[in-house]
Amino acid sequence: MARILITSAIPYINGIKHLGNLVGSQLPADLFARYNRARGNEVMFLCATDEHGTPAELAAAKAGKPVSEYCAEMHAVQAELARGFRLSFDHFGRSSSPQNHRLTQHLAGRLADAGLIEEVSERQVFSNADGRFLPDRYIEGTCPNCGYDKARGDQCENCTKQLDPTDLIDARSAISGSTDLEVRETKHLYLRQSSMRQTLNDWIDSKSDWPILTTSIARKWLNDGDGLRDRGITRDLDWGIPVKKGEADWPGMEGKVFYVWFDAPIEYIAAAAEWAEANNKSDADWERWWRTDKGADDVRYVQFMGKDNVPFHTLSFPATIMGSGEPWKLVDYIKSFNYLNYDGGQFSTSQGRGVFMDQALDLLPSDYWRWWLLSHAPESSDSEFTWENFQASVNKDLADVLGNFVSRITKFCRSKFGEVVPEGGTYGRREDDVINALRARIANYNAHLEAIEIRKAAAELRAIWVLGNEYLQEAAPWSLFKTDPDAAAAVTRFALNLIGVYAALSHPFIPDASAEMADAMGTEDLSWPDDCDEALYRFAPGHAFRVPGVLFAKITDEAREDWQARFSGTRN
Repeated sequence: MARILITSAIPYINGIKHLGNLVGSQLPADLFARYNRARGNEVMFLCATDEHGTPAELAAAKAGKPVSEYCAEMHAVQAELARGFRLSFDHFGRSSSPQNHRLTQHLAGRLADAGLIEEVSERQVFSNADGRFLPDRYIEGTCPNCGYDKARGDQCENCTKQLDPTDLIDARSAISGSTDLEVRETKHLYLRQSSMRQTLNDWIDSKSDWPILTTSIARKWLNDGDGLRDRGITRDLDWGIPVKKGEADWPGMEGKVFYVWFDAPIEYIAAAAEWAEANNKSDADWERWWRTDKGADDVRYVQFMGKDNVPFHTLSFPATIMGSGEPWKLVDYIKSFNYLNYDGGQFSTSQGRGVFMDQALDLLPSDYWRWWLLSHAPESSDSEFTWENFQASVNKDLADVLGNFVSRITKFCRSKFGEVVPEGGTYGRREDDVINALRARIANYNAHLEAIEIRKAAAELRAIWVLGNEYLQEAAPWSLFKTDPDAAAAVTRFALNLIGVYAALSHPFIPDASAEMADAMGTEDLSWPDDCDEALYRFAPGHAFRVPGVLFAKITDEAREDWQARFSGTRN
């Protein structure tokens, strides 16, 4: 039994996320977690809300609430939406937790002791209209690299270039929109990433199996311009983790907090400590996942994230972990994703363009969205959500292939043999051919899921469903029943057993439909069908089943047109 640690990029607290955010980290991480649990591996799947920094303060101010209250409310909202999409986190934590406060301050102290933090006097943007220094994410403007007019003062989301606020063209305050800005002197702490450039480069070079998207972005940041730059890890904000060296004050840093991108990845570790406290576990129970001196040396750690998060996870967070000199578990594999665009443009949180997680669940059950998003995951390039494609995928893959197979065979059996697996006849050449084809396809499916090749895995799963439809169409038990009821019973028995196989194999992608298929066949057992022969003899003659309701309803043209119009503009 392997031990698999899985983290997905933690979402900002500032509002409900759209489908592009979902498919960029949390949903594929859940697929991988479910698959590994089904194969008998021990899994720790962690996520959290990212609650510090500019997004939290601005969103709270817009909502007219204290930032702590706003964050608590939005954490509950995001946790509920995660449950709605059946994201099977072992713990969904909060970066504002006491555990993350302690660990962030501890690691900062370790880095300082190692000579990897220096105090820098710098000139920082001050907004006269707002009466305060503006951290980089409080400043917006035009990116000097690509011309994107909503670049932030730390990074351009469009081209991912690392920026300083003073690099921006036509800079303005993200709070008030004022351009009455001036530069004043202040002091901040910097992580001396540049001194670890060779260590990080060697580490990344050792990851020959990482996706090209991940390594190309990491190497670009390592080698772009002057190479890896030192990075500020403190900000002039009221909300955040106070700057301390462990439990000791940090002279000269009074009133400052750690930069959100310093403390947010540390929350991956802290979330495990939160899990331990919430479940009455000991420190040893979470440390065995995160400290190589406490048992984590045999853990495989896999991270999931969108491409905009790659630089921080391949460079800044590893620099923090390595620089601490402590035996923390480093990531073994980073699965990064391109962007999911929306219907000819981009999803936009600010403009409300596209479908957001709460709206999606109001329209259709989560399996519909899970299937489309995962089967169209933006792995090798950006992909695009269109309502026409979504309708076609749901209707053809889910309704016509899987749903149709389950409905046809259960209804046929009920009409001719009753709601029990029929006896009579034996499996023959046709069934052997299906078993051989199924065995090969399951091997491919397993290989794709092991390699986290999500679109290939989805295509293989669909092909497995198609096998059942083709078998049923060729065997035609409804015709066979007229001349050879025993032979028709054998076909029916084989097809009913296929439902059990489909329930198990489909679970990582569409867990609700998987559970419904299993329940219809009178079982809760979703054991992975490693042995096809055994799995296809599982439901013996006399085993009771029921005809399930419609697994997947087709999307009508009228509904598609309505949704396309409804989600094309500003969100209400």
